[in-house]
Amino acid sequence: ETCSCGCGHAHHHADEVFTSWGVETTRQFTREEIEDILSQFTSGLYGAVLRAKGIVAGADGQWIHFDYVPGEENVRTGAASTIGRLCVIGSKIDEKALAALFQVK
Repeated sequence: ETCSCGCGHAHHHADEVFTSWGVETTRQFTREEIEDILSQFTSGLYGAVLRAKGIVAGADGQWIHFDYVPGEENVRTGAASTIGRLCVIGSKIDEKALAALFQVK
């Protein structure tokens, strides 16, 4: 059976097309930092980002929750977590560039 993407190969499995990058962090962020980071996903410098989400400690003591899909960013405060977590899903994800963008290891 051939792939519907027009490449002429067998069907691609999702793990061949999409990759994910995730990290836990104790770094604190401001809401403005998160909004700026999310706005940079459209640049293509980090790969084709299709989804991002996370919960991180806020510099003001609150926890920041965020969700991203192309064309829609949602940043809000919410319930506390024990540690910050970031997850980015897409194609040709540049993990080093994402780590630098979020300033995490």
